[in-house]
Amino acid sequence: MKYVMKFGGTSVKDAGYTRICDILSDYKNDKIVLVVSALKGVTDKLIEATRMAELGEEKWINDFLQEVRDVHRSVAKNSIGNLPSWLEERLDKADEELKHVLYGILYLREATPRSVDYVASFGERYSAEIASATLASRGFKSKAFTGGEAGIITNSRFGQATPLMALVRKRVAETILPLLENNFVPVVGGFAGATENGIITTLGRGGSDYSATILANAIDADEVIIWSDVNGIMSADPKLVPEAVTLPEITYEEAMEMAILGAKALHPRALEPVIEKKIPVRIKNTFDPKHDGTKIMETVTRPYHSVVKVISLIRDISMITIKGASMVGEVGMAARFFNKIAESKSNVMMISQSISESNISIVVKKENSKKVYDALEKEFGNEAKKLELEDDVCAIACVGEGMKGTPGVAARMFKAVADEGVNVRMIAQGSSELNISFVVKDTDGLKALKALHKEFIEKSFK
Repeated sequence: MKYVMKFGGTSVKDAGYTRICDILSDYKNDKIVLVVSALKGVTDKLIEATRMAELGEEKWINDFLQEVRDVHRSVAKNSIGNLPSWLEERLDKADEELKHVLYGILYLREATPRSVDYVASFGERYSAEIASATLASRGFKSKAFTGGEAGIITNSRFGQATPLMALVRKRVAETILPLLENNFVPVVGGFAGATENGIITTLGRGGSDYSATILANAIDADEVIIWSDVNGIMSADPKLVPEAVTLPEITYEEAMEMAILGAKALHPRALEPVIEKKIPVRIKNTFDPKHDGTKIMETVTRPYHSVVKVISLIRDISMITIKGASMVGEVGMAARFFNKIAESKSNVMMISQSISESNISIVVKKENSKKVYDALEKEFGNEAKKLELEDDVCAIACVGEGMKGTPGVAARMFKAVADEGVNVRMIAQGSSELNISFVVKDTDGLKALKALHKEFIEKSFK
């Protein structure tokens, strides 16, 4: 079997790189490309460092550089013991490069998207070096790469780069495939790639997962395994609903819906390379490797107990409504409304409009609600339309392919929440019928989540 395995930041920080070696020992007859994330929290601190450098905070930068050095040396020593001189040299080189770029930002007082990407990529660079050295110390043949060195060639859209797959396949055939043939375990830092000219780029949210699926496509992998800190994708957040269960299988379409809702699934962009070649993705637990986890594939092999598979509670959102009789029949009204939101550089998470055309409601992230409201107020404030902003709301989303064409799902859903005395403020459903989402008061969110989990998941197992 040919695998691409990705280990997340929680896995490598809490379990250590030796845990990766233990897991790979069970796959000794297989060919494996390893993708690693930065240690948990490191990328956030790197991005913060670009802001502090821009502000001229030299002492903060020096303390941070020492912290980065100490954290990675400590983790490396815990994983390997005495560090080989070649690893010390490579880590020292990364330290110096990081110092130079941060001081460049510090002197210029300007962090460009290009320089932010360069700084943000260092967490995975350190991680790949330490993981590869740990594997070598345990008898594996291994070599470390940055994403760009491995062959992940992208466009120059910094912060949200897109792979140029024809070039990726060509480069990976030159860098990674020969190593696999010689029983090496290539270790690639996730999240980052490079342009054709070698300029570092990052792949955005879910970047390390994306790196794994890009490489899987390029080497025609049999499966991608994403090692996380949970036993796959759960029917609900187990911290909120202790009765939540692991889903054995889901489709690519379901996974895309779930990822958007914050479930432990792959980001939709990360699914594109595997969908193209129908490569299955399995999400497994680093701390419970014998558990089968969740397999994501084109079509599930066995029916699930319930038409609804995952119920998510999404907090930290706001609902904005515009209404007024003058909206009825006003051509271009919706275009004006959404253009103003786009100009505020905010993303709309949910949309609902009444057939009367007298009101439109949207859901946005709470952090963006004030600037969206202000932009709309500026546009419509002098017209006979009323704007309302509600911050005390949350969204509930139910996802499952079984809902397609099944009568009565919405009726069961809204009866379950009504029986708990919960009032639904807004409803949205796409034509795919994979997802029904609705908004309730934040204080009612947990009640609604538990009621729906009981109705669709717990009852189906009895």
